[in-house]
Amino acid sequence: MSGLAAGPAALDRSAPPLPTLLVIPTGIGCAVGGFAGDGLPAARLLAAASGCLITHPNVMNGAALYWSDPRLQYVEGAALDRFAAAEIALRPVRRQRLGLLLDAGLDPELRLRHLQVADACRASLGLEIGPVLSTDAPLAVTLQQGASGSSWGTLGRADALLRGAEALQRAGATAIAVVARFPDDPGSDALAAYRAGTGVDALAGAEAVISHLVSRELGLPCAHAPALAPLPLDAQLDPRAAAEELGHTFLPCVLVGLSRAPDLVPRPAAGDWVEPGLLRPEAIGAVVAPAGALGGAAVLACAERGVPVIAVHNPCVLAVTAEALGLAVLAASSYSEAAGLVLALREGLAPAALTRPLPPLQAR
Repeated sequence: MSGLAAGPAALDRSAPPLPTLLVIPTGIGCAVGGFAGDGLPAARLLAAASGCLITHPNVMNGAALYWSDPRLQYVEGAALDRFAAAEIALRPVRRQRLGLLLDAGLDPELRLRHLQVADACRASLGLEIGPVLSTDAPLAVTLQQGASGSSWGTLGRADALLRGAEALQRAGATAIAVVARFPDDPGSDALAAYRAGTGVDALAGAEAVISHLVSRELGLPCAHAPALAPLPLDAQLDPRAAAEELGHTFLPCVLVGLSRAPDLVPRPAAGDWVEPGLLRPEAIGAVVAPAGALGGAAVLACAERGVPVIAVHNPCVLAVTAEALGLAVLAASSYSEAAGLVLALREGLAPAALTRPLPPLQAR
């Protein structure tokens, strides 16, 4: 009996999870997380350090590549902001029933490619997908770039998007994947710079518009996959952009991520949540974000509530720093160092105790 008591379970003395937010804003050219799923290694490390990492599709999506981990919660960006602001809680689930909404602007070949991806995820991964609907009008996505260099875009037919998403919800979908036709511009300087690892993802800003709108209006997990014609081979491709070259669609990672995305549970009109098992916003123990992109809603909401903000050196086109905002932060030179700070917080260690010199206390 004593041998059984000394087994691995008995020796596991790890601290309880420290729910942590990882935010890498989309469309601002972050050196880590600004490309095709290249934020995944950082997310995996932070999930291991925290025991519970809540992050958004921009971090997790690598086109045909993805990573499932029960310690990772896949939460659409606008919903993550609402979680940080204590407007919603998260309900972990075993699976979601995925509704697939296809842009009526898809040409027949691209439409078929995306249907085949969905069938592959059903047959090979066991995902529950369906119903599948098309919008009643082309969504008419346009791409633009802001003065800062960040990408954004517009949606010509937001009404068609919402009608399609609402129809999927009425048909029983509990999470929604959207495939919209994006403009092809294979000869653009912006695309060449992105594929070379020196530019901004020109699609990301418009993608965020689509998923934010559906998530806000319907209260369901949502993520988006752009539909584009395949690009010609590029021998000088940056490894961070390579995941987007592996297939004809970006849909696989979206379906896998949404398949276990947590439900979004609004705060009751009166009182507090009473449902057991919810991941509640007051449990957030830290938020990790690029040092130059600290002005987002999630980071500011956490800072206002006294949640430690870990600002990571991760160059981007923005310069919204702790100094500019008057925030007190924990600085990290890399996501590896950020993971160490998260682990220190999880273990109840004061991060200052790990630095040298350690100044003596002064009596007042």
